[in-house]
Amino acid sequence: MSEPHPVMKTHAYLSLLPEALVASNLGPEDYGAYLATGSKKRSRGQAFFFELHRDYAQARLTELGAEIARPPEPESVPRRSEYLTIYRALESTRIDALEALHLVTDDGRVLTLLPSRYDPIIDRRFFLYQEFAPVQPRVVSTLEPREFARRITHSKQKISLPALVFADLRLGNLRDDPEGEGIGDLPYPNLEHLRDCLRELDAKPQKTTKTVVRYLQQDVLFRTVQRGFYVAAANDEFRYFPMPSRVQLETIYYPWWRSALSTFGA
Repeated sequence: MSEPHPVMKTHAYLSLLPEALVASNLGPEDYGAYLATGSKKRSRGQAFFFELHRDYAQARLTELGAEIARPPEPESVPRRSEYLTIYRALESTRIDALEALHLVTDDGRVLTLLPSRYDPIIDRRFFLYQEFAPVQPRVVSTLEPREFARRITHSKQKISLPALVFADLRLGNLRDDPEGEGIGDLPYPNLEHLRDCLRELDAKPQKTTKTVVRYLQQDVLFRTVQRGFYVAAANDEFRYFPMPSRVQLETIYYPWWRSALSTFGA
């Protein structure tokens, strides 16, 4: 008597870089490896994607008529991905449905971040943010992450976004003084330009943000992420995904961390 055909789970992922809502029969580890190392058609590279809560995911898959959500045929193989939408995928997704954020190194190792309580950062003057979706500039700001999120997603601002994913990056001694010395191993290209941007914020207290780089030009060095990743939307919606501590990265998550340290980026 033949064994019954196993029921394949269908996952819904909100992928970044590029932004897209995707359905897959692969779990996060396998999907991450597929994104990073992929098929022969894809180039190797790091990836970022959110996993959506199961109930919300099923509702979205049904709403969008995903082929992958239908019962599989006998002997069918797992579907690696089915793109559901590439247009405004982030803003059309409920922030409270973002269950986990998966960071994938370019050789396919996956680190999973879970949402946590956010406590405001009050011990620094300047911040460096990398935005990931729907736009990708790198900016300096005098606003801590929650304030920055509110400003960017407030519809009454001259320029605003309906939703945003971003991370705060290390600034070393520049976090309090644009002329700070001993900046250690900050890997950003053209550090003098970064200093100039901070000097402008320092000289103009009414100015709260300044663009450093207009768009993401290469992979992000995971070692430059300071506290973690943030998701914001209108009506003050906010979700925080903290990075593990350096000690945790060097012990519990060492295989991922070792891979992340070998990444070339900025």
